[in-house]
Amino acid sequence: MKLGLSNLSKITVGGRARTQSQVFFSDCSLNKKMISLSIRWPLATMLFLPSSLLILLTVSTPSWCQSSDTMSPKASNGTPFPWEKMRLPEHIIPVYYDLLIHANLTTLTFEGTTEIEITASKPTSTIILHSHLLQISKATLKRRVGERLSAEPLRVLEYPPHEQIALLAPEPLAVGIPYTVVIDYTGHLSEHLNGFYKSTYRTKEGEMRVLASTHFEPTAARMAFPCFDEPAFKANFSVKIRREPRHLAISNMPLVESVTVAEGLIEDHFDVTVKMSTYLVAFIISDFESISKMTKSGVKVSIYAVPDKIHQADYALDTAVTLLEFYEDYFSIPYALPKQDLAAIPDFESGAMENWGLTTYRESSLLFDVEKSSAEDKLGITMIVSHELAHQWFGNLVTMEWWDDLWLNEGFAKFMEFVSVSVTHPELKVDDYFFGKCFNVMEVDALNSSHPVSTAVENPAQIREMFDDVSYEKGACILNMLRDYLGADVFKSGIVQYLQKYSYKNTRNEDLWNSMASICPTDGAERTDGFCSRGPHSSSASHWRREGLDVKTMMNTWTLQKGFPLITVTVRGRNVHMRQEHYRKAPEDASETGYVWHVPLTFITSKSDSVQRFLLKTKTDELILPEEVEWIKFNVGMNGYYIVHYEDDGWDSLTGLLKGAHTTISSSDRASLINNAFQLVSNGKLSIEKALDLTLYLKRETEIMPVFQGLNELIPMYKLMEKRDMNEVENQFKAFLLRLLRDLIDSQTWTDEGSVSQRMLRSQLLLFACVRKYQPCVQRAEAYFREWKEADGNLSLPNDVTLAVFAVGVQNPEGWDFLYRKYQSSLSTSEKNKIEFALSISQDEDKLQWLLDEGFKGDVIKIQEFPHILGAVGRNPVGYRLAWQFLRENWDKLIEKFELGSSSLTYMVIRTTSQFSTRARLEEVKEFFSSLKEKGSQLRCVQQTIETIGENIRWMDKNFEKIRVWLQSEKLELL
Repeated sequence: MKLGLSNLSKITVGGRARTQSQVFFSDCSLNKKMISLSIRWPLATMLFLPSSLLILLTVSTPSWCQSSDTMSPKASNGTPFPWEKMRLPEHIIPVYYDLLIHANLTTLTFEGTTEIEITASKPTSTIILHSHLLQISKATLKRRVGERLSAEPLRVLEYPPHEQIALLAPEPLAVGIPYTVVIDYTGHLSEHLNGFYKSTYRTKEGEMRVLASTHFEPTAARMAFPCFDEPAFKANFSVKIRREPRHLAISNMPLVESVTVAEGLIEDHFDVTVKMSTYLVAFIISDFESISKMTKSGVKVSIYAVPDKIHQADYALDTAVTLLEFYEDYFSIPYALPKQDLAAIPDFESGAMENWGLTTYRESSLLFDVEKSSAEDKLGITMIVSHELAHQWFGNLVTMEWWDDLWLNEGFAKFMEFVSVSVTHPELKVDDYFFGKCFNVMEVDALNSSHPVSTAVENPAQIREMFDDVSYEKGACILNMLRDYLGADVFKSGIVQYLQKYSYKNTRNEDLWNSMASICPTDGAERTDGFCSRGPHSSSASHWRREGLDVKTMMNTWTLQKGFPLITVTVRGRNVHMRQEHYRKAPEDASETGYVWHVPLTFITSKSDSVQRFLLKTKTDELILPEEVEWIKFNVGMNGYYIVHYEDDGWDSLTGLLKGAHTTISSSDRASLINNAFQLVSNGKLSIEKALDLTLYLKRETEIMPVFQGLNELIPMYKLMEKRDMNEVENQFKAFLLRLLRDLIDSQTWTDEGSVSQRMLRSQLLLFACVRKYQPCVQRAEAYFREWKEADGNLSLPNDVTLAVFAVGVQNPEGWDFLYRKYQSSLSTSEKNKIEFALSISQDEDKLQWLLDEGFKGDVIKIQEFPHILGAVGRNPVGYRLAWQFLRENWDKLIEKFELGSSSLTYMVIRTTSQFSTRARLEEVKEFFSSLKEKGSQLRCVQQTIETIGENIRWMDKNFEKIRVWLQSEKLELL
């Protein structure tokens, strides 16, 4: 699945709540199961939206999701329920589902019949499976005995706390004999964008139309039909949908036939699926239209969308065809189904969902409006489509056994976005953005509230919280590190073998590493004792190759331990001493964890730009250089998931390099130096003055990633000052930042010309300049907005500067009202997203309060947009108090609309609180959330934001006065 809220902004920058602008390209979808913010308000991220907020794991199991082993569970009718555990028993195996669904889009109800062929591996008279919010009217057990088909009624018990039902047979099931369970039931279409749910849209004539769609991952298939709703219970599915003639039904497989079963009622029969998990089943009943193309191998690819927007589907169709062909070639495994549909759903909580053969998306994640979508929109759509299609192999064909290894799905899909798009769309230069994902997740992974990539989970709330940046971004970053370590060809051979070996099966963490370990490098290595070692005549200069390659042992240090290492480098002549430790933001949190990683170090020096390698497997080690050097730079290209501290005059040498000849090292290396320096300020290894001195070279920087990384570090500083009413220094710091980037801002054209990187840099810089009231920018934007308004919004603005224009135009009441009117009539999701953000950065408190109230109604502004609106107002210096108050006053209503543990709720908590920087606010936050008890006090996002605010306070107390003095220094007069 593709997260959305994810990757939009960071959580902390060494204590500071931090904005992540890489968001939009890093994830551009962001992160999937979360709500797609990067695509939604991409350019806005730097100004108000800190990213990587999707840390959803509960710190401890809340009372509302605990199971009791000390008390026998009681069914809803008061009788004992025959199963105590959250996980289903393993002795009943589903083989085949026959589903019949009939939804009434007028009454918003549905009825269904589920027939499940099962077998038992031991005698039992109890069948436990999942059902949630369904009313079961009848259950029957069928068995063929010779020529006769017997049918016996089953007694049904329900246990809502575990979302389970028990079917009690009159006598034990025989081992190995096929039985069929038949269940008749009814239900209501969900209002919460999961399960089988209602969606609506308005035509351009103003008519409201209703459709029904599904979103089952991770545990919501049970809301549409009774099932064994765990990923390891793979089965084949036959789906039949009853609908009115005016509607269209689509599902995972192609339509086989349509039968008229009554006047005005048609039953569509879809082909039987391959063996797959329940969360991948999908069906949609709508009036969508479609366009289609065939791949070279004969797979039919179609885009479905509402009729008024189908003209925006061309880019996604071409992209999907190209990417599907790439994956078939790369994996050397044909796509398993005859068709691949991509559907744009008007109401959709996450970014997208990988249902096998019927992937579903937010409209903004799939539809590209040639007239109004920006370069960033195109990049985001490309990455999201790539992510979902990668899942057709990683996740669908081969599925994690349980949700504790979700990263095997999501980390791989995130990683494959960059592998695929770098080949299929080289003009997007996505490799430049990959390390932004790693910076994003490191901000979260440095907190005590982080968790290992592979983490034990059990109940649905814990599972939902696994869909976070650790599963997505960290998973992708450590895979990228492994590929760099093994070599691209060896890595590819390993994952292809993994996919081939486990097709239509389920896997665990170790299965991947075992597949990797069975592939040896082609340069003379031999496989002995489970790992690759080199022969005596090998010529490789790589330290790790000489010592042997044990992939499983190495990668377990990255997946079974939380956090990441800090490598401290000390140079003494030709000797380079290296020491690793668990990185923590606050010095007082730096207690020894005993963690040791196998770190594949890379470095270049002033004497050689040839990448050298060294595998650090112990706390300390040492290497000897051929000659003394002026500087050494570790983690070349940010391919490793670690940060580096250069002791003694190491940082001074690198700062001098940037000041005198910054292009000596790559833009990725320049950005990583900026990132690492400020990470080290947080834990006291480097002074804030030295980190700020390093950023002064940005006066001459023109590449997108170092500029954005500089903004990601510097903007959060004045955002924290805003929360402390430190106006004088805050304004001085904003002025410094404008002076630092003024030449680059002035060189931007107000056009859509240039490469994707140049266009995104322009978008972000002009938005930043206009919001900071840089007059040349404001005046130009005002002129554009005036012309656009006079043309009643029909003037074609340069797409990449539209947000800057709206951000200026919205600041007067007439402009705000006009933008809201255009929002109501616009058919472009890209334009609507830009307007939403612009409305949220108004400096008028009354307008902001009205927007919060109106957005929460879910009428003109869909409820799926509300987390974005609340989050943006929460980052607005005028609106953050309103957002925090709204969250507190409406908490009970919020948890009705958005599930506890959901990415949406987590996003709202983090966005409204994580930039607070005073003790009074910290106590306020603690008091409010502790009062919630089972309604949210134990959520991980609560622990995370409390930890973050504490870091903000500590960071400001330590560094604010130093920043004030530094701003008066003579060196700034040169800017």
